[in-house]
Amino acid sequence: MLAEKTRSIIKATVPVLEQQGTVITRTFYKNMLTEHTELLNIFNRTNQKVGAQPNALATTVLAAAKNIDDLSVLMDHVKQIGHKHRALQIKPEHYPIVGEYLLKAIKEVLGDAATPEIINAWGEAYQAIADIFITVEKKMYEEALWPGWKPFEITAKEYVASDIVEFTVKPKFGSGIELESLPITPGQYITVNTHPIRQENQYDALRHYSLCSASTKNGLRFAVKMEAARENFPAGLVSEYLHKDAKVGDEIKLSAPAGDFAINKELIHQNEVPLVLLSSGVGVTPLLAMLEEQVKCNPNRPIYWIQSSYDEKTQAFKKHVDELLAECANVDKIIVHTDTEPLINAAFLKEKSPAHADVYTCGSLAFMQAMIGHLKELEHRDDMIHYEPFGPKMSTVQV
Repeated sequence: MLAEKTRSIIKATVPVLEQQGTVITRTFYKNMLTEHTELLNIFNRTNQKVGAQPNALATTVLAAAKNIDDLSVLMDHVKQIGHKHRALQIKPEHYPIVGEYLLKAIKEVLGDAATPEIINAWGEAYQAIADIFITVEKKMYEEALWPGWKPFEITAKEYVASDIVEFTVKPKFGSGIELESLPITPGQYITVNTHPIRQENQYDALRHYSLCSASTKNGLRFAVKMEAARENFPAGLVSEYLHKDAKVGDEIKLSAPAGDFAINKELIHQNEVPLVLLSSGVGVTPLLAMLEEQVKCNPNRPIYWIQSSYDEKTQAFKKHVDELLAECANVDKIIVHTDTEPLINAAFLKEKSPAHADVYTCGSLAFMQAMIGHLKELEHRDDMIHYEPFGPKMSTVQV
């Protein structure tokens, strides 16, 4: 437990963090990744450019400051981040580096306002927070289905939408992985370790991709959307490589499945609480795995399948979704094409989905923020809203 004086100092910095938090975290990443270039093998450089990672870290630091009297209330967030850390192979030895540059960034941004007393207090607080993460992640490493990065072979590559490719991979001989015995949880993601041939530097590029199915009968399946170039940003480094260069027979390295986005097993066998699966774009991927699980366990539960995409060409997994929904006794299928239809809003959700449903939603950060906002506006219970954004999850959290 941190000393009362330390906690008081940390709480006193909350207004500064609310104003300058993102400036501090941008400075932190810039300095750390300049002086520790080996960490470029871990951190997503696109998330750095668009500000998602600095925003997420700023939110995490602010949440810690506001809850410094009882950090246990942040445990759900710690576990969510911990899953990402384990998947990326972030280890205890990385934490002192992060702490050093975070304190330096606070001092650089705040200048004389960052007194030795404040820096010392944040040093103590950071160590306490790091210890919590290290403890949580130690258990995750112990429970992982395999250690580190393992070689897999791409055995199939199929377009399931105009901009989305589904990959099927199997462990290479000698990997020690038995597919049939892997207990995959619907909603989990795998992490790929690639070295795109189009990039100009020597660093690895790691990305998380949701599994399309918990079934491992024919291999692990995950979907990748082609992140097209946009203003001031090039095409997605890894998605371009996987779409254009990776081919059947190639080797790809994966870390073990991770994530806490999972269907409520206590509700899966009952029919009183409906299931709402609400997706946008490639966010349909983990929800497809959940739909498979629901149909397998109890096809009689009321299901509301709400799938948004730009148009019919970008609507992924159409055939597979229809096959699964055909097995359901009570289902509403709602497809939204935003090129000709309005975006999903609170009024839409109020009309199309029941208020007492268990809701699972997945998509871009912007989509997630909008859906969570709409559901809260409709006074939907927090514990019945489950989400997985494609980006740092803390970017969607309000503290």
